[in-house]
Amino acid sequence: MQQLWQWWSRSRRSLRAIAISSLVLGVVSLALIWPAPAIALVDEVAQRPSAPAFSTSFVTAAVNRVGPAVVRIDTERTVTRRVDPFLNDPMFERFFGDEFFRQMPREQRQRIAGQGSGFIIEGNGLLLTNAHVVNRADRVTVTLKDGREFDGRVLGADEVTDLAVVKIDPGREQLPVAPLGNSEAVQVGDWAIAVGNPLGLDNTVTLGIVSTLKRSSVQAGIPDKRLDFIQTDAAINPGNSGGPLLNDRGEVIGINTAIRADAMGIGFAIPIDKVKSILPLLSKGQAVPHPFLGIQMRTLTPELARKNNADPNAAIELPEVNGVLVVNVIPESPAALGGLRRGDAITQIDGAPVTSAEQFQSIVERSRVGQALSLTVQRGDRGTQKLSVRTGQMQDFANDR
Repeated sequence: MQQLWQWWSRSRRSLRAIAISSLVLGVVSLALIWPAPAIALVDEVAQRPSAPAFSTSFVTAAVNRVGPAVVRIDTERTVTRRVDPFLNDPMFERFFGDEFFRQMPREQRQRIAGQGSGFIIEGNGLLLTNAHVVNRADRVTVTLKDGREFDGRVLGADEVTDLAVVKIDPGREQLPVAPLGNSEAVQVGDWAIAVGNPLGLDNTVTLGIVSTLKRSSVQAGIPDKRLDFIQTDAAINPGNSGGPLLNDRGEVIGINTAIRADAMGIGFAIPIDKVKSILPLLSKGQAVPHPFLGIQMRTLTPELARKNNADPNAAIELPEVNGVLVVNVIPESPAALGGLRRGDAITQIDGAPVTSAEQFQSIVERSRVGQALSLTVQRGDRGTQKLSVRTGQMQDFANDR
C-alpha cells in the first residue's frame, strides 16, 4: 500500500510538470502569432506623413493668377427710331385729326444695355475686349473682381478684327494684369481655360482643349472678319466675349469672341499674337490698315469646273484650272475699277501661283493699302489676261456705303 501511494505521488508531480510546460509553450506560441500591441499601431500611424488638407489643380492656379485682372464691361447706347410710317398715311391723319399728329413724336429714343468681358494688360488701367462689346456705346462701365466700378474710355476699336482697347483711371494704384502668352506655341490638344462673365454670371471659368488652329473666319461663319481663330470646346457663352482664353500656365493665348449658334461645344478666340500686332495702333486711336479688293470668291479646282461645265444650265463656262473663282464683284470697289469680272479665274498674284481662296486672302491682307497687285486671270474663251488692281482700305469703303 505504501508503495502504491509513493507511485501516485510521483505520477502527480510528473503530470503537474507536463501541464506547466504545456502552458508555457502555449503562451509563447500565442505571443508569436498574436498581432502587435495597439500602442505599436499608434506609434506607426503617428510616424506616417500626414496627407495635405487640400490639393490645387492647374486650373485653380491659372485662374488665381489671372482672375483678378478679368473685368465685367457694361455698356449703354441710345438708339433713335422713327415712328411707324403708317402714321404718315393721309387716311389716319383725316381720321385722328391734325392736332393728334402734331402731338405725336416723329422719333423715339431707346437706351440699349449690353454686357461683356475684358482683361487688364497694364497696371495703369489699359484693358482689352471685343470691338462688338463697346462699339457705338455712349457709356462704358468697367467692374473689377473686387466690385469697384470705373468709367471706361474706348481708345480704339477695329471691327474687322473685333478688337478694342479701353482705358480706366485707377489713380496711383497699380491694378493686377493678365500675362500675355504666345499663341504661335499653342498646339491642338492643349488645355484651354475660358474666363469671363457669361449671361451676367461674374467670374465664371470653363475648361476644354484647343480643338484646332487657324480656323478661318469664313469657315467659322463670320465672313465679315479677317481672322484665323483658335477653336476650342471650352464653353463660351454670351457675355464671355472679350474675356481671356488661357493655357495651363495661366497665360492669355486668345480673346474669346464668338460661338456657333448651330453647334454645341464650338467656340472661337482671337490669337493673342494677332492682338499684339495691332495693339500699338489701337492704343493710339489709329486705324488698323486692312487692304482689300472687293470680291467674293471661292477655291476653283478642275473637278469643280468640269462639274459646272457638264451642267447644260450653267450660267458660265469655267476654265479647268486650279485657282480662285470670282463669284461676285462689289460695284465701285478696287476690283471693279481694276477690271475684274464675275467668273474670272485668278491663277497668279504677282507671278506666284494661287490655288485657294484662303491663300489669296492671306496675300492681299499682307499687302499695303494702295499697293498695285498684278493678277493673272483666265476669262472664258478669251485666254489669259493680266490685270493690275490697287488695294483699298476696307473701312473707308465700308463707311462710304
